[in-house]
Amino acid sequence: MQSKAGALFILSACEVAVMALWFSASAVVPSLTAEYGLSTTQASLYTSAVQVGFVIGAFLSATLGLADRIDPRRFFMVSAITAAAANGVILLVEPTSAVVIVMRFITGACMAGVYPIGMKMAGSWAKGDLGMLVAILVGALTLGSASPHLLNAFGGVDWRFTIAASSVIALAAGLLINLVTLGPNMAKSPAINLRDLFRALAAPSIRLANLGYLGHMWELYAMWAWIGVFLDASFRISGGADPAFWARVVAFLVIGGGGVIGCLAGGYFADRHGRTTITMTAMGISGTCAIIVGFMFGAPPILLALVCIVWGVAVVADSAQFSASIAELSKPGLVGTMLTMQTCAGFLLTILTIHLIPAHRRRRGLAMGLRGPQPGALSRRCRHGPLARPPGCHQTSRR
Repeated sequence: MQSKAGALFILSACEVAVMALWFSASAVVPSLTAEYGLSTTQASLYTSAVQVGFVIGAFLSATLGLADRIDPRRFFMVSAITAAAANGVILLVEPTSAVVIVMRFITGACMAGVYPIGMKMAGSWAKGDLGMLVAILVGALTLGSASPHLLNAFGGVDWRFTIAASSVIALAAGLLINLVTLGPNMAKSPAINLRDLFRALAAPSIRLANLGYLGHMWELYAMWAWIGVFLDASFRISGGADPAFWARVVAFLVIGGGGVIGCLAGGYFADRHGRTTITMTAMGISGTCAIIVGFMFGAPPILLALVCIVWGVAVVADSAQFSASIAELSKPGLVGTMLTMQTCAGFLLTILTIHLIPAHRRRRGLAMGLRGPQPGALSRRCRHGPLARPPGCHQTSRR
């Protein structure tokens, strides 16, 4: 019989592999913008289409009770294989085509059969350590979401490598998930009664946990969607060797490295000191970093990277604990559905925040953009004269 550790290891590996699809296209936006001239709106849709797809997929899954009525391994497998196929289609069409946005939507809809289902499968093994188990799965999610940035950094200038690699590993994960053994806490679900579902959602404890999760999601995906673009533009202003490469590496460290550390640390301390304490502390730190980092645009790369990594740790530390709270507070037969409803509401909110970033940039006339810093901003930032500027200082005269 498969051990708890073995089941969680395979489950986490599959989660990492499939979740790479979420940001596989977003990670190559700078390359696509340079090669195909993506507009700001098109670039936003590369991520927000996934969010919309996830929301609709999660809503249908929750209202039909799919998360609690279908064997989670089969649900995961079909979702992963379909998402991998949709992501692979991007290689067959022009990146500016509307087909890409449709494929991103399908990918997002399939994620509703991966992310909350994975948390339910992990929770089936819980025995006084639910916070840590869910944290492991959310850590896998963050690592998977960050992996396209790493693939993009080492895949050369061809963005197709990132798309192809993420599709192949997601396909493999869809097959591998069948090797996972479910834990003893996996309860059979009765027929879904929508009245019982909405009554559960209205319970004060569940309502407060969901509101905290919404506050967390307001910040998280706007950061994940745009951190690579932000770092790329900032590093180009501050100078240094190969700013595009280092922006991708740091983006991976912020989302993946910081996310894994934050999840595991949050899970460890939450099971010992309470979820409320951990979530309040994490949100306080991430909110502070979010305020500070905007004023650091163009700062020395190492300093900016450090602040962003702290942000990446804190912004994810509370995520698993909001989900663990829902799993603990829900009836056993409704856990999958309640987790799906929670993520549905959270990702619906992220659609707004992802599109607010470029809208705010246009309204304020900020220098950071998908096409790189504006010439005037570069000349103001560069402290060197035209005859003395060192390599990497891309000073451009204002016309």
